[in-house]
Amino acid sequence: MSVGDSRFMSYHDKLTALKVNQAEQLTSYPLLRPVGPQPVNHRIVPGKTKSAPRCALLDKVQEFRSADQLRAMGLYPYFRVISSAQDTEVMINGKKVLMLGSNSYLGLTNHPRIKEAARAAVEKYGTGCAGSRFLNGTLEIHLELERELAKLVRKEAVLLYSTGFQVNLGVISALVGKGEYVLGDKSNHASIVEGCLLSQGKFLRFPHKDMAALQSRLRDLEPDPGKLIVVDGVFSMEGDIMPLPELCRIAGRYGAAVMVDDAHAIGVLGQHGAGTANHFGLTDQIHLIMGTFSKSLASLGGFIGSDAETIDYLKHHSRPLIFSASMSPANAAAVLAALRIMRQEPERIARLWHNTARMKKGLRGLGFDLGDSETPILPLYCRDLLVAFRLCKRLQEEGIFVNPVVSPAVAPGQELIRISLMATHTDRQIDFAVDKLGKVGKELGLI
Repeated sequence: MSVGDSRFMSYHDKLTALKVNQAEQLTSYPLLRPVGPQPVNHRIVPGKTKSAPRCALLDKVQEFRSADQLRAMGLYPYFRVISSAQDTEVMINGKKVLMLGSNSYLGLTNHPRIKEAARAAVEKYGTGCAGSRFLNGTLEIHLELERELAKLVRKEAVLLYSTGFQVNLGVISALVGKGEYVLGDKSNHASIVEGCLLSQGKFLRFPHKDMAALQSRLRDLEPDPGKLIVVDGVFSMEGDIMPLPELCRIAGRYGAAVMVDDAHAIGVLGQHGAGTANHFGLTDQIHLIMGTFSKSLASLGGFIGSDAETIDYLKHHSRPLIFSASMSPANAAAVLAALRIMRQEPERIARLWHNTARMKKGLRGLGFDLGDSETPILPLYCRDLLVAFRLCKRLQEEGIFVNPVVSPAVAPGQELIRISLMATHTDRQIDFAVDKLGKVGKELGLI
């Protein structure tokens, strides 16, 4: 999710309009602690008190004010509590609202077949694995799921991880060693950035989708060390697609392997929802295909697909895999059921794209700036932090749930409201949303 050096910052670092005067910040008072009896001239006398060293680590905690300031303004948009299933409509504070902030692109999170598959897995395997895949945590259902995923992404083998974030941490850090290079787009997801930073290689970034800059970075490197280019297939905030044909051409010229994070492309792009590489017909040129289960596939976890040798290497070198408990049986069963529904009901993907076109036409017709989105992720640009928060609040008051996106998810000055479509949205729901977005957008001067 990082853009530039903003990956090290949170939205509160950018709230210049809400900065707290230094004089108003909490003072850190030293703690007093008694000292035991001390010998003086060979006699024991009562101990005195002295100041303990100040715990500088917690200064940042005591000085953190931005969340409270937003709460005081009634604009705090995070950790909203939902008391229903993740569907096209959800319950918040006893009120039904239209969900336009979910990553459930195929609308499967509340599907009865998936819920029944999860229940059956719990009955057979229990609720957890009590260990890592490396030791006692590999179940038959894990292997079955890996085989199904390998067929989907057309790779020799697949390896499951407990979360999508762990996939990027574990794969990149295991493959890129000292003296080698990892290159990434500046708009890559935070999990990719963290994986690159965790590796022992040198991390180089290039401007968003700038293939000339990528080629320049590679040209400047010595030819012999290993090189890995890691990119999102679909960028999670902007909704645009990585130009993989040009990237693969450049990678081949300089001997670099390519890894694509298809978290937001599985179930959206490609035949049967196989992702970005399949969409471009470049599966054979993408060495590693990563995906998650918390979006189109209605569960939790992630996977990496590659050739059998690479997967075997990761099984024995990827620390986030080796030292983490394995994916729960219910989660694995849910993904299996979702994959089968996705394959059996291709009309879901078709409906998702119908909904995307309808919403995009309506919003652009009102004059909203949707950037370069090419997918069901529609960024409604505000380019102002407080406007994004105010728009989020007003839309919820009007019955619509959306997510505000600020630094570090996007660069400062690129603040937006992220709208994401589901296959199960109806035309009536989309038209309702366009109407409300138009109303609130005019109130706040966006259109």
